[in-house]
Amino acid sequence: MEMFTIMLLFIILFGIIAIFYIAIYNHVQFSKTKIEKVESKIDEDLRLKFDLILKADGIIKNTLKNKKDYFKEFRNLRDEKISNFDLERKLKEAENILDTLYDDNKELNKNEILIEIIQDLKVADEKIVAGISYYNKHVSDLNAYIRKFPNNLIAKFHHIKPKPFFDGKDMTDTDIEDFKL
Repeated sequence: MEMFTIMLLFIILFGIIAIFYIAIYNHVQFSKTKIEKVESKIDEDLRLKFDLILKADGIIKNTLKNKKDYFKEFRNLRDEKISNFDLERKLKEAENILDTLYDDNKELNKNEILIEIIQDLKVADEKIVAGISYYNKHVSDLNAYIRKFPNNLIAKFHHIKPKPFFDGKDMTDTDIEDFKL
């Protein structure tokens, strides 16, 4: 009878440990899925913003008399391999150039398509900012979660590492000079 009791306790203990393991693993996977989903949405919004800037570039070239190529550097971004953070910063620069051109040239103020593009860029910006905020919040939550015991053991076992924030900043490294303006 005593051997049966020991076996029963062992099975119960093993079951409890398994339930905790599964719960921790599922929580980590759920968090990773949230992060990947918002990352995909940010990618989509950045592509939209890029396309809108190229569309605006065509209108500006056809409207303004000077044949200056204001967005040449930005058209070449398609061929570069850069992070979403760097792409977002470059697209913001392009948007600032567009805003300046729009403000300085009365003939651009009359173009309904350009006005619509500028409105669409503002909407895309709002979505990107919201996505980045959501991404960073969930990265912070995931990183804090996988640093705690026993979660860190399960994360190590499954090769799950802390994720960097949207700007690429890694809060776990010793590089104190990785701040980006």
